[in-house]
Amino acid sequence: MESTLSPELAEHLTSAKARIEVATSLDDLRAIERDFTDKGGVIAGLLAAIPTLPPAERRDAGQGANKLKGAVLELLEAARGGLAQAGIDAAREGRGFDPTLPGTEAPRGSLHPVTLVTRELEDIFSSMGYQILDGPEVELDTYNFERLNIPADHPARDMHDTFWCEVSGAERDSDVGILLRTHTSCVQVRAMEKLQPPFRVVAPGRVFRQETLDASHEHTFHQMEGLVVGEGLTVGHLIGTMKTFLREVFRREIEVRLRPGYFPFVEPGFELDARCPFCETEGAGCSVCKQSGWVELCPCGMVHPRVLTLSGIDPEKYTGFAFGLGLSRLVMLRYQIDDIRHLMGGDARFLSQF
Repeated sequence: MESTLSPELAEHLTSAKARIEVATSLDDLRAIERDFTDKGGVIAGLLAAIPTLPPAERRDAGQGANKLKGAVLELLEAARGGLAQAGIDAAREGRGFDPTLPGTEAPRGSLHPVTLVTRELEDIFSSMGYQILDGPEVELDTYNFERLNIPADHPARDMHDTFWCEVSGAERDSDVGILLRTHTSCVQVRAMEKLQPPFRVVAPGRVFRQETLDASHEHTFHQMEGLVVGEGLTVGHLIGTMKTFLREVFRREIEVRLRPGYFPFVEPGFELDARCPFCETEGAGCSVCKQSGWVELCPCGMVHPRVLTLSGIDPEKYTGFAFGLGLSRLVMLRYQIDDIRHLMGGDARFLSQF
């Protein structure tokens, strides 16, 4: 090859060959490749100078530069193969390997923050005697609305912005009554259908609503429903349960308050607020509680007698209370997340923090 190159090009090839012969690593070879064949290297400089040559010399200069590039790349490839073979031989003979050194750590993923909080809450409620239940995400109207005292003409349905499943041949999707569940309360109905009082259950899960996306609203989010049915249950039992739960979550006593609230499946119904656990001074207010000193935590109330009746439970003998926790809200409170869209965004940079 050198005999077919001009003296100047042959000199460059000799220089490259000398450096390649003493290279001991792939990094060394990459540096040589960068100096000779990459943009800004020797060969790039030769090609850039061609327009300044007399027209009769340009063709030979271009062909010579390309021959030099091919020769350098060929030498580099052979050198890489030699380094690879040397590594294999060294490994076979035990040279260059220290068995006392720690191995290369495999990359590991992490649990989603919703999973972390869900597991923590499941442990808390399990310690309080609750069963953990699950239910289908594609649900029937019967369980999602009807058996929760929300008939077809009930205005509360308008609050749920439901995703109805498309069914071939139906005039309206809602006529068939198959939907993506709008809350986990439908698992309560399935629990009352199968379990005999007394019982305590919680049902964490994913729910779906047609929401306009912003920092606090998402079309897919997570809830946890709780239901207790037995004899002699009162609002006092509900408050005691929630205070016990909050004490376990925040590791200290948290003040709670009830405000009247309307939900078709409970009577009376309440909105339960917790004293903001992030305010440094009681009642001072912060960005989490929007300067109010209170965090809206969950809707709750005593199970409506009609809901018990629809599930075959005698409301004259049994009472119950129910509550719905916003898991996504609790996750945002726990980890100081300011945008709910991060939770379902799938961004590895966000998830790697947990």
